Amino acid sequence: MRQFPTRHQFSRWDGSQQLGLDADAILGALADDLMEYGDLRWAMRNMLSRGMQIPQGGALKGLRDMLKKLRDRKREQLERFDLSGMFDDFRERLDEILGMERARIDEWLNKDTTEDFSGDVLKNIARQNAEKLDQLPGDVASQVRELEKYEFLNPDAQRKFLELLNELKRAMANSFFRNIENMVKNLSDGDIERMKDMLKALNDMLVKKIAGEDPGFEEFMEQFGDMFGDNPPQSLDDLLEQMAQQMAAAQSLMNSLSPEQRQQLQQLMNGRFGDPELEAELRRLAKELDFLNPEGSRYRFSGEERIGLEAAMELMNEMQSLDELIGQVQEAERGGNPDHIDRDLLKDLMGEDAADDLDKLNELLKALEDAGYIRPTDGDRWELTPRGSRMIGQKALGEIYERLKRQSLGNHALPEEGRFGERLESTKPYEFGDPFHLHMPRTIRNALNREGPQVPVKLQPDDFEIYRSELITSTATAMLVDLSWSMALRGSFQAAKKVALALHQLITSQYPRDSFYIIGFAAYAKELKPHDLPYLQWDEYVLGTNMQHALLLAEKLLAKHQGGTKQIIMISDGEPTAHLEHGQAQFSYPPTPETIRATFRAVKHCTQRGIAINTFMLDASYYLKAFMDEIARINGGRVFYTSPEKLGEYILVDYVQNKRKHLARK
Repeated sequence: MRQFPTRHQFSRWDGSQQLGLDADAILGALADDLMEYGDLRWAMRNMLSRGMQIPQGGALKGLRDMLKKLRDRKREQLERFDLSGMFDDFRERLDEILGMERARIDEWLNKDTTEDFSGDVLKNIARQNAEKLDQLPGDVASQVRELEKYEFLNPDAQRKFLELLNELKRAMANSFFRNIENMVKNLSDGDIERMKDMLKALNDMLVKKIAGEDPGFEEFMEQFGDMFGDNPPQSLDDLLEQMAQQMAAAQSLMNSLSPEQRQQLQQLMNGRFGDPELEAELRRLAKELDFLNPEGSRYRFSGEERIGLEAAMELMNEMQSLDELIGQVQEAERGGNPDHIDRDLLKDLMGEDAADDLDKLNELLKALEDAGYIRPTDGDRWELTPRGSRMIGQKALGEIYERLKRQSLGNHALPEEGRFGERLESTKPYEFGDPFHLHMPRTIRNALNREGPQVPVKLQPDDFEIYRSELITSTATAMLVDLSWSMALRGSFQAAKKVALALHQLITSQYPRDSFYIIGFAAYAKELKPHDLPYLQWDEYVLGTNMQHALLLAEKLLAKHQGGTKQIIMISDGEPTAHLEHGQAQFSYPPTPETIRATFRAVKHCTQRGIAINTFMLDASYYLKAFMDEIARINGGRVFYTSPEKLGEYILVDYVQNKRKHLARK
């Protein structure tokens, strides 16, 4: 079978193209919050709230943006419509009907009846009707009630009046049921009779439900399901929920009117079906549904656009739905879980784009899980996997190197050339004793330069050129991270955690022969695992900066390594304020002479075992400088005074520069 080449069409990115979610980008977007608060769920909640930038362009809108749009939509509707316009609409329609009827009355009164006896009869009827119209009450509701008993002379006026009555009847039915178009199509006698049967069956079904019996919902829907539109309820509870929403919308409309308007609308709608049995079933239904307690809301409309009664009921449904969605989004923001936001409702109100954004928010956790960065634990909680921790460390390392690149500092110092170690791409002439890592192209070129082009190529010892190499020593490092509350207070804690993760990533990826330990210290010191670093939090309720305990623990861990270089990297923002006595931390601020002496003794122990101590201080007070200078004098290590923003650059450059010992031979 012939294979045809696949054709691809490319176009410029305009922000409308749909791209899959990148797990690396998602993890990167929540990494800073995770490092700051030490809580994956909190970090996820923040990211879901604010959204995230998509690396390929554009942005994924978060719940905060969704909530703003919903509130803006609600405010726009409140500022657009005027509910009092319903009554102006009724008045204008009644005035039009009465005007049409009076015009017909005038026609009959002005007819020439000199030769037509029936003309006198018509005039008498017209005079009687005119008197009835003249006696109509002033308010709309009373006029409607009187006109229901009135016999119109103008059939067009009568038709328009029946349309108004049918609208009131539909609004009455709409107080209980959604999608009533199929329920009361033309409100003919047949429609009214079937609606009466449906209400009686519904009331009987509610009585059975309250009594704990099988209500027979399936049989009810077989008989009356066509009356509930294209999306009928699937259960009695579903039907009751829909009815509760409709009743709440109707109550909201009443609540949003003035007392006078509310009374007028109630008078317009009461007894509107004109069928005592149907009205009795509606009253019975309202009584059975008391347990739903649809209180409704009150909306303060301030616009100028008039709206009819049916449109006002639809508007109340929309306002109720907006309130429901706003509540769902707020709950999702608090809990960090958008699963329970009604997607269909969001799509109906805010469009397909908003629904697509919700889908992507719901896929964030799945994308991280599929990539192996997180895994579920007990309940609805999640935790980072070791792979996720490594990825965050890689991101932290990349950020530091990127800052170094912008500052033109380079990611590490250029190594000098030597004979042993790892091979470089540069070359040198071969000398006796060098590893015979022959660079063949350079060697042949040297022979050709010496003898000229010929075959065979004759090589001599001086032609040999080998790859240069550098010696990389094994290093055991213990990083001591201050966990005291002052680190968090000054904004240094997150930077220290990111540096620890970045250095761990650097060592495990580029220097696998090295060993790396992390020790956190406040009142006491403890060893930390790299996987736990993202969750690490400062000791909020424990006072003290116990450098002595941290140094002793580091000395113990580094004692496992007999060869290579051993060093301590200590990150802190203050002098020691605690030391151990008989295994118990003794705290004092300002520090006592006993604490200072205990710390210096720990420094001397490390010095005697050949452990270099390099300290990175995030404060530079006069007293602190004097203390740190004394540590450097005892140990021979170095002290760096830096800021949280530059901490990573200082530590990584220093680590790489001092990793390499070079044997130069030129």
